[in-house]
Amino acid sequence: MPASSRHLVTAAAVLVAAITILPLAVVATDGASTSAAAALDYLLRPHIGELLGNTLLLVLVTVPACIVLGVGAAWLIERTDLPLAGVWRVLLGAPLAVPAFVASYAWISLWPGLDGLGGAALVTTAAYFPFVYLPVAAILRDLDAAPVEDARALGAGPFTAWRRAVLPRLRPATSGGALLVALHLLAEFGVLEMMRYPTFTTAILVQYEVSFNSHRGSLLALVLALLCLTVLTFEHLLRGTARTSRVGRGVHRSAAPVRLGRWSPVAGAALALVVLVALVVPVATVGRWLITHLTTPDTDAFPRPSLLETTGSSIALALAAAALAIVMALPGAWLLSRRRTGWTLLLERATYVASSLPGAVVGLALITLTITWLPAIYQSPYILVLGYTILFIPRAMVTLRAGLAAAPPELSEAARSLGTGPVTTFRRVVLPLILPSLLTGAALVAIAAATELTATLLLAPTGTSTLATAFWAASDEFDYVAAAPYAAMMIVLSAPLTALMLRQNGIEQ
Repeated sequence: MPASSRHLVTAAAVLVAAITILPLAVVATDGASTSAAAALDYLLRPHIGELLGNTLLLVLVTVPACIVLGVGAAWLIERTDLPLAGVWRVLLGAPLAVPAFVASYAWISLWPGLDGLGGAALVTTAAYFPFVYLPVAAILRDLDAAPVEDARALGAGPFTAWRRAVLPRLRPATSGGALLVALHLLAEFGVLEMMRYPTFTTAILVQYEVSFNSHRGSLLALVLALLCLTVLTFEHLLRGTARTSRVGRGVHRSAAPVRLGRWSPVAGAALALVVLVALVVPVATVGRWLITHLTTPDTDAFPRPSLLETTGSSIALALAAAALAIVMALPGAWLLSRRRTGWTLLLERATYVASSLPGAVVGLALITLTITWLPAIYQSPYILVLGYTILFIPRAMVTLRAGLAAAPPELSEAARSLGTGPVTTFRRVVLPLILPSLLTGAALVAIAAATELTATLLLAPTGTSTLATAFWAASDEFDYVAAAPYAAMMIVLSAPLTALMLRQNGIEQ
C-alpha cells in the first residue's frame, strides 16, 4: 500500500477510535469529579465486591461454556459423519435470531423460579454460543487436511495432530467469538434484570435511574471498562499469531470425516438438547403467548404502539447502524491485518472499550456531548445510530478481522505490481474475498441494533418507538400477553438477517 493511502487509512482508524472512546471520556470526567477518598470509600464497600464477584462469576461460567458448546458443535458437524449435518448447521446458528432478553422473558414466563446465576448463565450461554460456533465451523469447513495428515505420517497420534495442526488455526476464531461473548456479558442488562442477578451493569442503571447519582454510576462504569481491558488483553494473549490465509486453493485436501459409530445417537441427542434450550423453548413460549394475545377477546389484535410503526423504525435504524459500523470498522481491521504493530492493535482495541459499557451509560454520555456541543442533533436518529455503532462495532471488527486474515496480502501486492490502483485493488481483489465476512458483520450489527434496549430508551427521538422498547414496556409490567407481539416480531425480523449470515458463512438454508 502506498504511503499516502496508508496514512489516509491510519487517519480514518484514529478518527474512529476517538469517536468510540468519547463515551468513556465523558464517564471518566464525571467519575473524576468525585474525590479519591469518596471514590475509594464507595468502591471498597462489600456490596461492590459482591457485584464484582457476580460479574466475574458469570463471565467465568458462560464464556467457557460457550467455547465448549461452540467448538464441540462445530467439530461434530464439520469433521464427523453425524447424520443431518446440514440441518444441524442451520439450527445451531438460528438462536441468534432470538434476542437474549426475549429468551429470558420466555424462560421466566415458563419457569418463574429460574433466576440467579443459574438462570442467567443458562440463558446467556444459549443465546451467545453461536458467536463461537459460527466462526469455528467456518474455519473447520475450509481447513486443509494436509497438516494433520503430515503430522500423523510423522507418528503423531490423533489428539496430538489435532492440537498441533488444527488448534492453532482455530485460535483467532475461538478467541474472537469468546471476546464477543465476554463483552456482551459485561454490558448485559435485560437478561440479568429479568433473572434478578445483580452485576455492575444492573447496579449502574440503579445509580442512574433510581438514585440519580451519575458520579457513582460513572465509577462503576470505569471499573467495568477496566474489566473490558482485562478481557481484551487476555484474548490477545490467547489468540496467538498463527496465519490462517492461503495463497492458493489448488492443493486443498478435505479431511476425512471421523466415524462416530455408536456415539452418533449420543452426539445427536446432545445437539438436540442445545437446540431445545436455545431455540425451541423461547420460540414456542413466545408463540404460546402470541396465540393467547390473538385469541383473548379483550386484547387488541394490533397493540399500541403500532406494531407496524415500531417494526419500520427498528428496520431503518438497524440497517443504518449496520452500514455505519462496517464503514467505521474497516480501517482498523485493515491496518491490523496488514501492519500488525502495537499502534494498530491499540487503535483496534479502542473500538472495543465502549461496547463493554451498558447501553444506558453510552446513551447518557452521548446526550451530554450533544447537549453541550451539538444541540442540533440532540434526540435525532443520527445520534441513536451513532450510539448503536459505538456499542456494536466489535461485531463488525471481529468478522472483518477474520475475513482479512483469510485474504492473502500477496494477491493485493500482485495486483498493485500490475499497475492497479489501491481503490481498484480493494474493489476487485480484496472485497470479493472478504464479502462473506463483511455481510456477516453487517447482519450481526443489524440484529443487535434492531433489538437494543437501554440506549434506545434514552436516545430515541421523541415519539419514536422500537420493538425492543415496546416489548420492554409491556414485559416490565409482567404483561407477557401484551409483550408477545413485539417479541415475535423481533424474532421474525432477526430471522432473515440470521439466514443471510449463515449463508455467507457457507451454511445453505
